[in-house]
Amino acid sequence: MSESTEEPAVGEPSLDEQIAAYQREFRDLDPQVEQVVSALGRLNRRMNVAYGRQVAALGISNAEWEVLKTLVLSGAPYRLGPGELAKRLGLTPAAMTHRIDRMAGEGLVTRDRDENNRVRVIVELTDEGRTKWLEAMRMATDFEEDLLQDLSGDERGVLGELLVRLLRRVEHAQPDAGGRLTDLD
Repeated sequence: MSESTEEPAVGEPSLDEQIAAYQREFRDLDPQVEQVVSALGRLNRRMNVAYGRQVAALGISNAEWEVLKTLVLSGAPYRLGPGELAKRLGLTPAAMTHRIDRMAGEGLVTRDRDENNRVRVIVELTDEGRTKWLEAMRMATDFEEDLLQDLSGDERGVLGELLVRLLRRVEHAQPDAGGRLTDLD
C-alpha cells in the first residue's frame, strides 16, 4: 500500500487508517481494492460538496442543477415532459412536480401545455435557466481544471479510460442503479 497524502476531514480517519481498521476486522480485504474504492468514494463526496457550494453561490440547489443539466442534455429547444424528466433523474412523479413548481417560480423553467396535445405538459428551459447552467459550467470547469492540474495530459487520458472501464462494469452489473433509492427533495 502506498503512502497516503490525503488529508482526512475532521474526525475522519485517513485512508491508510481506514484500510488498516478494515483489515483488522476483515482479514480477507484486498488493501489495493479498498484504497481505490475508498478514494473514489471520498473524492465523489468532496466533489459533490464543492459543486453544491458553486451552485448555491448562483442561487440554485443541486436538485435544480440536475434539472437544468437534463434539459440541456436533451438538446435544443431544451424541452421535456415531466415524466421523462423524472425518469432521467430517477425521481418519483410527485418529487418531479415539486421540483418543477419551485423552478418555474424562480424563472428557471416554464411549464406549458403541448400545442399538439393539450393533455401533455412540456417543461422548457428559460433564458435565465440557461444562464445559470452556463455559469455553473464555467465554475465547474475551473474547479475540475484545478483538480486535475497535477496530472499530465497522458495521465488524464489513462485515468479517464480506467474510470470509464469501472463505470461500465458497474453499469453492466447494476443496470438499474442510475436513479435514486429515495428522493432527495
